[in-house]
Amino acid sequence: MATIDRQATTLALAHALSAAERCLAVLPLSRAKLPALRSPHHDDPGPACHGECGRFGHGVYDASADPARIREMFAAAPWATGYGIACGLPPYHLIGVDLDTKYGTDAPAALRELGLRHRFTIPETVVVLTPSGGRHLWLTGPPDAVVPNSASRLAPGIDIRGAGGYLVGPGSRTDHGVYGTLPGTARLPPAACPPALLRLLLPPPRTSRDPAAPHGDHGRGLVHFVLTAHEGQRNTRLFWAACRAYENGLGPALATPLTEAARHTGLPEHEARATIASAARMTGHRP
Repeated sequence: MATIDRQATTLALAHALSAAERCLAVLPLSRAKLPALRSPHHDDPGPACHGECGRFGHGVYDASADPARIREMFAAAPWATGYGIACGLPPYHLIGVDLDTKYGTDAPAALRELGLRHRFTIPETVVVLTPSGGRHLWLTGPPDAVVPNSASRLAPGIDIRGAGGYLVGPGSRTDHGVYGTLPGTARLPPAACPPALLRLLLPPPRTSRDPAAPHGDHGRGLVHFVLTAHEGQRNTRLFWAACRAYENGLGPALATPLTEAARHTGLPEHEARATIASAARMTGHRP
């Protein structure tokens, strides 16, 4: 059973509520930086659920900026000592740039080199300091940009937190220490991601046999986002893409292309269709 540190939990809840005041959706985390609430479906082989059941334990899908719901989540997870901030959600559509300095990497230098090569600079923004000496840069993206999560794809030690991902919030206590903000950046609004950097973060456009071509660039991006999913993130990406499709009026038109893209990654068709139907219900549409 997880050890309960009531003082750390109280502080984490306070910091989470403060983040929610800035319209950031949060969820409780354990000392291991993982969602603190276990899935209620861990022994259920049925279709994937992303919170439609009404219970907690769906990872980043639990994230909320509603103070009452946040208090309920922390009450259900009294062992939580931190909180995560969901990326990709309105109003900020947050993109996290995680710069690591472990294992001989120098991610800040690699980012500066990328900036020189592609002609961008990181604007003044929120910077969170990690216990290991790394930094999280908070940037915002446009509403129609689906930035996927990645690890060391841009350069060694640079991880990206985008759609379906989360950042450990400042004030969180983990096994390795406490996260905090760089002095002078705590109350800054997240800055817009430079366009040149955003182009590096987005999936490359598909050029042939694109089933979403009739539905424009946004449809292509959503389908490609699903096509590039790896095992362990296929359902998450599909659900996120389907939600965006329905929110933008493309749900019925993209249901089949998204299903085919999910099948291409190895997801069974019945599971893909169930996930898309869940997205339709979540966004107030009939599947």
